[in-house]
Amino acid sequence: MALKVEGQELNEIEEKYQYGKHHDFITGEKSFGCSQPEKSFTEKQHLKVHIRIHTGEKPFTCQQCGKSFTRKENVKRHMRIHTGEKPFTCPQCGKSFIEKRNLNIHIRIHTGEKPSTCQQCGKSFTQKEHLKGHMRIHSGEKPFKCNQCGKSFTKNNVFKRHLKIHSVEKPFTCQQCGKGFVQKEHYKGHMRVHTGEKPFTCQQCGNSFNHKGHLKAHMRVHTGEKPFTCQQCGKTFNHKGHLKAHMTVHTGEKPFTCQQCGKSFTRKMSLKAHMRVHTGEKPYTCPQCGKSFIQKGNLKAHMSVHTGEKPSG
Repeated sequence: MALKVEGQELNEIEEKYQYGKHHDFITGEKSFGCSQPEKSFTEKQHLKVHIRIHTGEKPFTCQQCGKSFTRKENVKRHMRIHTGEKPFTCPQCGKSFIEKRNLNIHIRIHTGEKPSTCQQCGKSFTQKEHLKGHMRIHSGEKPFKCNQCGKSFTKNNVFKRHLKIHSVEKPFTCQQCGKGFVQKEHYKGHMRVHTGEKPFTCQQCGNSFNHKGHLKAHMRVHTGEKPFTCQQCGKTFNHKGHLKAHMTVHTGEKPFTCQQCGKSFTRKMSLKAHMRVHTGEKPYTCPQCGKSFIQKGNLKAHMSVHTGEKPSG
C-alpha cells in the first residue's frame, strides 16, 4: 500500500475534525479552527499539532526509553533526563533544573512567594499542586485507593509508600509481636526493642541506642549538624523524620488517623499518645505517690506538687 503524503493525511484529519479557514476582515489575519473545543490557530501547522490531542498521535519517540510525545520540543526536553543536562540554574543558590518552570517554582523558596491560597482557611502554597492536595483535607477526598486492602489516601506519595507493605515479602518475623522484616539485619535490630539491649553508646554523653543509625543521628546534637533542609522555607533539621513532620506545616496533611474516633495527627507519635485515651494506658508513673499519667508532660507538671517548683510555660 502506498504511503500517504502529508497533504493527503492532513485532508483526512480536516474531514474528521471539520476545521475551517476563517478570515478576519479587520486585521486580515487568517485563522484555523478546531470544531471540538472551538479553538482557533493562526497557522495551519499549529492546528495540526493540536489535533494530536484528539487523535492520540505521538510521532516523536525517545530512542533510549521508547516514550512518545506529540511535539518535537517535548522529546528534546525529555532527553535531559537521560543526558543529565540541567540548563536552568538558580542565581541565588546554584541549584539546577531540567525545566524552566521548575526553576521558577524553586525561586519562590528565596522570595517567599506563595501565590496559591486556600479560600477556606487562608493557607498559602508555593505550588498549585500543593494547594490541590491541601484542598482534600477540607473536601475529605481520598482519590488514591489501595486495591489490596481498600485503604484510601489523600496524597499519591503516601499511597505509593503504603503499597510497599503489600508488594514486599517479609520472611523474618518477630515471634513476640508478629512484625515482619525484609532483611535479617533489620529483624535482629528490632529484637533489641524486646530485649532492651543498647549496644551503641555515645562517647561524649554516655547515652546508649539500640540502632547504629540512632547513635549517628544523636551525634548531630553534639556537632550541631542539620543536614535536612526544607525546600519551602529553608528551615533545617538534624533528623529526617523531623523534616518530614515539619513538611505537614506547609501541606496541611495529617496522615495519621485514629481508627476509633477519626481524629487525625501530623505525627505518628501524637497518634500513639492519643490512643491511650481509648486504651486507658497510663505509662508515666510518679515515683513518689504512684499516680499515673497518659502523657510524659502531665507527669512532669505533676512532679511540681512534690518539688514545690512552678512548672515552666
